[in-house]
Amino acid sequence: MDAVPLPSPFRSMTLQGRTNAFNGLEIDGEAIPDEEVELRALFPSRMAQWREDGLSLIWLRVPLAKSFAIPAAVEQGFVFHHSQADYVMLTCALEPRAFIPPYATHFVGAGGVVLDSRQRLLVVNERFRGNRSEPFWKLPGGLLDPGEHLEAGVRREVLEETGIETRFDRLVVAWHNHRYQFGKSGFYMVCRLTPLTFDIRKDDFEIDDCCWMPLEEYLASPHVASFNRVIVEAAVANPTLAETVLPFYPDPDRHEFFFPPAPWPLTPETVP
Repeated sequence: MDAVPLPSPFRSMTLQGRTNAFNGLEIDGEAIPDEEVELRALFPSRMAQWREDGLSLIWLRVPLAKSFAIPAAVEQGFVFHHSQADYVMLTCALEPRAFIPPYATHFVGAGGVVLDSRQRLLVVNERFRGNRSEPFWKLPGGLLDPGEHLEAGVRREVLEETGIETRFDRLVVAWHNHRYQFGKSGFYMVCRLTPLTFDIRKDDFEIDDCCWMPLEEYLASPHVASFNRVIVEAAVANPTLAETVLPFYPDPDRHEFFFPPAPWPLTPETVP
């Protein structure tokens, strides 16, 4: 497609962005022209100017409504970095040593060991499991939402799957595995929770069955994975890690910490 000359006011408003600490330029969707022909006419001069300015890298966020910009950008040397439901992020390295940080590499999930005063464990039998001919008892849990704390996420997952309200007690175990979903890794944490309600209201879409199972029955059941059995044993036997407030990180909405029970002082003076 032949380039179409654009008036100077249009050129001054589009494909503008903000520089970052890595000598890169970040361009949001609002700065992309509304018409593909206008974008194609503007791209070559902008690319030349960015190189002349000595920029190392261009980030281009393309919203779904302007997806026509993707092939035009690819023709200029842009490649995919990541995508979400409503946008695609592309990058173009203008020098060989341009620093391009990778996108998120992990899924983060949490499960709950919910044990009542009668030593009954809250367990679920998921609807979507490999062998539907027999139960497979496991702990309620799932993936955390973006920006969600572990304490809030594990209580939400237990509530959604079982209808049981809980109080967060402590972090029991965590594990890290690779080749999870979509080629990403997984990080999963299991927490000890105290039930605040006891009447089960299971999620009929995800859960076939849910019950309060005597702890000894669960530990002896042939329908429980060895790994899940070890997790529950660890949760019952050890104090593990409790949610801890650190005075030198005062924003609880941003930070979340888990430490062993602490006779040691939690004061700013302890920080090197």
